[in-house]
Amino acid sequence: MSEAAAGRVYTERHDHILKIVIDNAAKKNAFSPEMMAELSNALTLLENDDALWVGVLCAAGDAFTAGLDMPKFFGPTATVKPDPEGNIDPFGLANQCTKPIITAVQGICFTIGIELMLAGDIVVAASDARFCQMEAKRGIAPLGGAHFRYTTRAGWGNAMYHLLLCDEFLAAEAYRIGLVQEVVAPGEQIDRAMELARIIAANAPLGIHITKTAGRKYIEAGEQAAIDVIPDIKAKVLDSADAAEGIQSFMERRAAVFQGR
Repeated sequence: MSEAAAGRVYTERHDHILKIVIDNAAKKNAFSPEMMAELSNALTLLENDDALWVGVLCAAGDAFTAGLDMPKFFGPTATVKPDPEGNIDPFGLANQCTKPIITAVQGICFTIGIELMLAGDIVVAASDARFCQMEAKRGIAPLGGAHFRYTTRAGWGNAMYHLLLCDEFLAAEAYRIGLVQEVVAPGEQIDRAMELARIIAANAPLGIHITKTAGRKYIEAGEQAAIDVIPDIKAKVLDSADAAEGIQSFMERRAAVFQGR
């Protein structure tokens, strides 16, 4: 079986943007362990390459993902291998990417599909997207972060409503409760995600990176911890070459050319 027929995750560089594509459309982009490893490698590339400032995660075909190819993860035919030490965890549990990630979803976005998009930062959904966190209906429970990321994005009531009902809901509902930030016509989700990525990449990458890191500090440790890192943020940002360029470009009434330092 060819690599394409077996499913893959591949990357494309677009200036400072890394486009990460889930490509197993024949199986509704169900993930094999090998595809999950490729996704981890792609996110690690985004994290470690100083020339890459923003990531866009998307999928080929009519579905974002139907979830895991279960026999390949569990049971006698499982082919799961641990990620290399230091790799980014696609679910952002063990080691989260510190650069902004925009996820474009369409069609079926079930179980780990939701958890992958919530491990990122911004979600653009096609209006035909369908969401379902159905693990409890199958006798298990979400393992990729849904149990707390639903709550931080949607609030307790909305989170428990969908996590406990295990219901299927549409993009409009996902937008209403905050799991999705934009809803677009089917087929436009990737272009819109790339457009947003270009807007973000035009800003100072150091400022963007530190903004996400500081926001994560609040999520992980609370308000006082987020306040305590402000002096460090000031030191990193105000003395940077990008800060000087931002001020100079404003004075000269021209577009800033940032370097990420």
